[in-house]
Amino acid sequence: MADPDRVRVAAALIADTLLPAADGMPSASDLGTVDVMLSMTANNPRDADRKQLDLLLKLWNTRTFGVLANGRPRRFADLSQADREAVLLSLAQSRLPQKRALFAALRFGLLVAGYSCPGPTGTSPLWARTGYAPPFGVRPDAPPRALQPLSVDKDTELSCDVVIVGSGAGGGTAAGVLAAAGLDVVVLEAGQYHDDADMDGAELTAFTQFYAPAPTMTAEGQIAFMQGYGVGGGTVVNYTTSFRTPDDVREQWAALGAQQFAEQEYGDALDAVCTRLGVNTNHDRAGIRDAIMERGLEKLGWHVDAMPRNVIGCEQDVECGRCGLGCRIGAKQSTAKTWLVDAHAAGARIYVGTRALKVTSANGRATGVEAVSDSGAQVVVRARAVVVAAGSLQTPALLRRSGLGNRNIGKHLRLHPATAVWGRYDEDVLPWTGPPQSRFSKEHRDLDGEGYGVIYETAPITAAFGAGFLPWHGAAAHAGLMKDLGKLAPVAVIVRDRDPGEVKVDKQGEPVAHYKVSPHDAAHLHRGIVGAAEIAEAAGATEIFTTHARRVGYTPGRGSLDQFATDALAEGYAPGRLTLAALHIMGTARMGGSPEMSAINPDGETWDLKDLVVADGSCFPTASGVNPMISIESIAYMNATRLAARLTK
Repeated sequence: MADPDRVRVAAALIADTLLPAADGMPSASDLGTVDVMLSMTANNPRDADRKQLDLLLKLWNTRTFGVLANGRPRRFADLSQADREAVLLSLAQSRLPQKRALFAALRFGLLVAGYSCPGPTGTSPLWARTGYAPPFGVRPDAPPRALQPLSVDKDTELSCDVVIVGSGAGGGTAAGVLAAAGLDVVVLEAGQYHDDADMDGAELTAFTQFYAPAPTMTAEGQIAFMQGYGVGGGTVVNYTTSFRTPDDVREQWAALGAQQFAEQEYGDALDAVCTRLGVNTNHDRAGIRDAIMERGLEKLGWHVDAMPRNVIGCEQDVECGRCGLGCRIGAKQSTAKTWLVDAHAAGARIYVGTRALKVTSANGRATGVEAVSDSGAQVVVRARAVVVAAGSLQTPALLRRSGLGNRNIGKHLRLHPATAVWGRYDEDVLPWTGPPQSRFSKEHRDLDGEGYGVIYETAPITAAFGAGFLPWHGAAAHAGLMKDLGKLAPVAVIVRDRDPGEVKVDKQGEPVAHYKVSPHDAAHLHRGIVGAAEIAEAAGATEIFTTHARRVGYTPGRGSLDQFATDALAEGYAPGRLTLAALHIMGTARMGGSPEMSAINPDGETWDLKDLVVADGSCFPTASGVNPMISIESIAYMNATRLAARLTK
């Protein structure tokens, strides 16, 4: 058997064990899951990841792997469905974190792909069984594209005042500010441009086009990453949650050396950003999912409030439930709708499919960027200044590839580890409908007296996202949960992590995130999980359970919250023990008052090179404790304003 066939056969065997044909439903491989999974992994730029997966799949269906997996020298293909499930569950519940992490990665990736795939008919029967409506398709009346980005198909040299790497919350905002100051701006974006006419409400479209292909998980396998990719970055697919930086966090940041965080300058930046994005609480109607959480919070007497959102003309129903897949109706005020439109109108040039390789320099100053296009063309941009806004994973990698040596580059990584506690309700929840997040609670935001704790939110649960986040304790059990998805509602637990991880760079110059939830932060995660269960029980849930690899749950009235808490703590929070995700990636080039404790100075300029400014979430001195979009854009606004003042003297 040829190696590609061995890989494909193994992938199909695993996928069909997780999601087999049953009760008239097709298997994962029948739906095309294997093709999707292999094409997505092929886009991973890290050779080490691709080779590791290839080797694993080549070994999977061998007697040697059988011995390693469960001590039995039998090929996976020769096992019954029950025995195959037993092998997967043995990995999921292994004492070895590497085995648990392996299962977690395969489970999440294959189930998400399985429920994303439309299958040969174009409409997966799994969606109908779940109650989930098929994708809406693109709007025939979509407005003209707001931007006309450029692409490069031959070696090219450009010159400008400022070249910006990245077009998301940080890069897009910086582009708008710098172009408005009369500076000639070039923006380099590794992804492509997607506007209203490209949004079809399909998870497959979003996960393969609007989200970054790598990194997808921390090196230890504990936390999965979800990062936006393309023009507008995460602001195109995030949930429009628009919190200002909390005052106590601003004070903490100022105490680390960038005094303006506690002063009017940063307050003015927050005001400017919220005004440009149209942040309001006029589009926060509680969908069923949020109303259930609000009901529980009010019964407990806990804090609950409406969510500020950066939307205009938001539909607040079925369209909003697919907000994480891009906004078809153009209500979401992403940087692709705001700052980049401003920059484009002022003459900025936006290049897509162009990946920055390194920042060039001479005599201690940044002089431009070397990049490569998707076609393989070399792109050289000469500039008076460089702004790096590639995100908290890619920014430190770019700085390292550019020869910067400050020891803080890559350190201080914070992730806001997030999970969910699920409740089953007698009423119809339809968790894929309603505004993505319209209520929140900060009841437990300070659990240690230092501002570290958890906040409670909800999230829209589309079919594939639900498949990945619901626990898998066997194929039939998971299929049962998915069949009842319309009755389930999550309470999301988001931890403000005190203790950091680190982004390192591999031999190719690609980022590798190392992060383990510390005992301090795990204690807060545990309190949040118990708190989420309290909310669900108070809201009337008939069953409550976590995302642990072993079942942790109870039935109110029969089981007890105390036993639930004991069971959750017993299963623990080590890598692979439960599903955790990072949607808020921060730190790694933090601002501060000295090169001994920060990577960039209070102007946002690197200590290593003059005229090299960072303007994204990697600037955060610590975790923000709230969804970070407004904080990122405000830092970018402030740093870009300072840079513009220097360049226009």
